[in-house]
Amino acid sequence: MLTDTSTDHEQDIAAIRQIIADVEKAFNTNDPDLMVAHFARDAAVVNAVGARMSDWDTLVQANRAGLAGFLRDQYVRYEVADIRFVRPDVALAHKTARATTADGELIDAEPSMIALYVLVREQGRWWVVARQNTLIPTA
Repeated sequence: MLTDTSTDHEQDIAAIRQIIADVEKAFNTNDPDLMVAHFARDAAVVNAVGARMSDWDTLVQANRAGLAGFLRDQYVRYEVADIRFVRPDVALAHKTARATTADGELIDAEPSMIALYVLVREQGRWWVVARQNTLIPTA
């Protein structure tokens, strides 16, 4: 069984939802520092076009470039689709994303991207150690 049921994860779920909310806020406000604030120093990320980045400094640089460039006038709404605890200190979270206007009005009728977050609780808080983004093909 991949789901830890030995622990009450109510506070953990709230913390993980807040991490994803912070990433959404960072994207929508072009804040590269907040975008990576919850990522471990040695985190690995695969972006939506398949590029792999594997340390915090690289993530910061990529986010600064993207949020100041091609993502500058893009906005999203994230929805946490699932959170599972493999162990009390390891969680898998899926989020979906839909494009919005600057005012938050949905553009996409259905999610256009799904991401898998791998999180580890260390030193009393949750850290993203890996994230995989995947575009969802439109029909």
